[in-house]
Amino acid sequence: MNHTAQTFFTPANTGCPPDYQMLKEEHEVAVLGAPHNSAPPRSTVIHIHSETSVPNHVVWSPFNTLFMNSCCLGFMAVTYSMKSRDRKVVGDLTGGQAYASTAKCPNVWALVLCILMGILLIIIPVVIFQVYQ
Repeated sequence: MNHTAQTFFTPANTGCPPDYQMLKEEHEVAVLGAPHNSAPPRSTVIHIHSETSVPNHVVWSPFNTLFMNSCCLGFMAVTYSMKSRDRKVVGDLTGGQAYASTAKCPNVWALVLCILMGILLIIIPVVIFQVYQ
């Protein structure tokens, strides 16, 4: 009886036995034969660009800061507008939209208060002037 070790697979044997995946592939090649299609596999890449623009209210906020900045709402709006712009530049559109909606709220309130204060500053002196005549 001859008890010699035999190498079954590759001539460049590394000393470790072949793994299951290699044995399975060699078995499939032996049973099924060589691949029928010699063309390389193709892949398709689809680029989806979102055309959604995130309004950051950077132009609106300084106007509310400069003109009748009631209750410092303009400063808050500028801060959130800048954060929204920064998030948009980084590529975080969800964070940019969140900061933009937060900046819109103080902008709307500052505008409403500015209009009301402007109307009151016009009406009150006119009424006072008419009363004392």
